[in-house]
Amino acid sequence: MQGIAHHSLRFAHPLSCHFRRNIMLFARPVQSCSALFENCIWKTNSFITSFRSRLCVLAMAQDAEVLTDKEQRLLKNLYTGLIEGQRSCLAEAITLVESTHQRKRRMAQVLLQMVLSHHRKQEQLNHGKPLAFRVGLSGPPGAGKSTFIECFGKMLTEEGHKVAVLAVDPSSCTSGGSLLGDKTRMAELSRDMNAYIRPSPTRGTLGGVTRTTNEAILLTEGGGYNIVLVETVGVGQSEFAVADMVDMFILLLPPAGGVSCRGIKRGIVEMADLVVVTKADGDLLIPARRIQTEYVSALKLLRKRSSTWKPQVMRISAKNGEGISDLWGKMVQFQSSMLTSGELIARRRSQQRVWMWNLIQENVLLHFKNHPAVKNQIPILEEKVRIGMLSPGLAADTLLKSFSDRS
Repeated sequence: MQGIAHHSLRFAHPLSCHFRRNIMLFARPVQSCSALFENCIWKTNSFITSFRSRLCVLAMAQDAEVLTDKEQRLLKNLYTGLIEGQRSCLAEAITLVESTHQRKRRMAQVLLQMVLSHHRKQEQLNHGKPLAFRVGLSGPPGAGKSTFIECFGKMLTEEGHKVAVLAVDPSSCTSGGSLLGDKTRMAELSRDMNAYIRPSPTRGTLGGVTRTTNEAILLTEGGGYNIVLVETVGVGQSEFAVADMVDMFILLLPPAGGVSCRGIKRGIVEMADLVVVTKADGDLLIPARRIQTEYVSALKLLRKRSSTWKPQVMRISAKNGEGISDLWGKMVQFQSSMLTSGELIARRRSQQRVWMWNLIQENVLLHFKNHPAVKNQIPILEEKVRIGMLSPGLAADTLLKSFSDRS
C-alpha cells in the first residue's frame, strides 16, 4: 500500500503543473474564456483517465510481485494465448478462475486485471462501444434451450460471429456432481471452431449461475468472442442472478407441459427483455400461438425494466429454423436502441457494482465460518438447533456475538 501511495503522489504531481499551465493561458487575449474552459476540461479528463490507468497497472504490478517467477510465466503465457484466440488457453484461464485454492485465486485475479486492461484499451479503439453482446437465456426444463442455442449459434457462426456459450448444470445435492452434458446436446455447435461451449457446475450456488460466471464472460470476450450466451437452469426468483450480468435477458417457454402465465413466477417475467415461445411447429403450433397471446396480454400489465425498450413475445421453431433470424433481428434492434440511449453502458456499470457486493458477501461468510471464535462452536450449536434445544435465531446471535467480540 505504501508503494502505491508513493507512486500515486509521483503521478499526481503533473496534475498541479497541468492546472498551472492552463491557468496561465488566461493571460492570452487571443483565446476566449469559453474556449479556454473547454480546453482545460478536455485536458483534465484526459489526464485523469491516464492517471487511473497508471494506478491500475501499478496495483497489478504490486500483486504480481507476490507471485513466483514460474507463476508469472504461466500467467503471461495464458494471457498471450488468450488474447490471440487460443481455445486451450481460454479453457485453462476459466479453470483457474473457478478454482477455490487460495493461491490460484490470487493468480486468477492478476490474470483478470491483465485481461481487463486489454479489454478497456480495445473498447477505446471501438469508440467506447462494448466488444461483445451478452445474452442470458433461461426457461423451465424441457423448453428446448440447448436445441435453440445450437440452431441459433450455428446461424451466427455462419454469419461470421464468434459465439461463446456458458452453460451451467445443476449439481447434485447428494453427491455434488453434475452431468455437464451440454456439449452432447449441442454436438454440431461444439465442433464449430468459431464457437466455444463451457459447461460448469453450480456447486450449490443459488440462481443457477456460479460465482465466477461473470469473470468467465470477461475471459471469453478477451478471447475474441463477440456474442456470449449464458444458459441457466430452472425458472424462479433466484434466476435474477443472470439478469445482473448480461445485456439482454431472454425467457424461453415451451407451448405445452402445463406452462402458462400462472405457471411462471411473475418476477422472472418482469426481468425478461424478450419472451420466446419455442417448439412452435406441427401439433404444437396452435398451443404456441395461445401461449404467445397470453403473454402479450400479461406483459402489458407488468412493470418495464427499460424506458426505451418494450418487451415483446415471439414464436420460434429450432427444429425447422422458423423465426430464428427474426429473433436475431429483434436482439440487434434491442442492442442498438439500448446503446443509443446509453442504458446498456449504465446497466453494465450497475451490474459490476452488484457483483462486487455479491463476492463480498460470499467471502465474508467464508471468513465468518473459518474464524477461530466461531469455527468450533458451529457444530455444537447446529446440533442443538437440530434437536430443538436452541432456536435458530438465538444460535445465530450467539455466533455473531462471539465473532464481533473477537474481531
